[in-house]
Amino acid sequence: MGSVNKVILVGNLGRDAEVRVTPGGHSVASFSIATTENWTKDGEKKEQTEWHRIVLWGKSADSLQPYLTKGKQIYVEGRLQTRQWDKDGQKHYTTEVKADKIVLLGGGGRGGERSTERTDGGYSDPLGSEATAITDDDIPF
Repeated sequence: MGSVNKVILVGNLGRDAEVRVTPGGHSVASFSIATTENWTKDGEKKEQTEWHRIVLWGKSADSLQPYLTKGKQIYVEGRLQTRQWDKDGQKHYTTEVKADKIVLLGGGGRGGERSTERTDGGYSDPLGSEATAITDDDIPF
């Protein structure tokens, strides 16, 4: 049997997404989302919040960046990826979710749904080639 590397999260953005362009000209958005688990133990309500680093590549990073704002609730599908780098002789590691699909949900800002999904090594952009020209007046939610 093969292996599976699949992550599905629904959470809220902790701050606005940042988009950078690599030296090779590729856009990459990075942001963190919080997921919170609630339970009751011995009659006392408990809560635990986990923070997840997310990266989104390509046209999707550019087209969704205006909507990936602090407090916004999103659905993320992707896979775990660990990166390593050296700084001042020390090895550093980070594990992040490399997003394949993002769906904007209704909480934490302007509502409605908008999504992007990676297919065949690239992203299909449901906003079309004019994604950067969309304004708030064009959005039906």
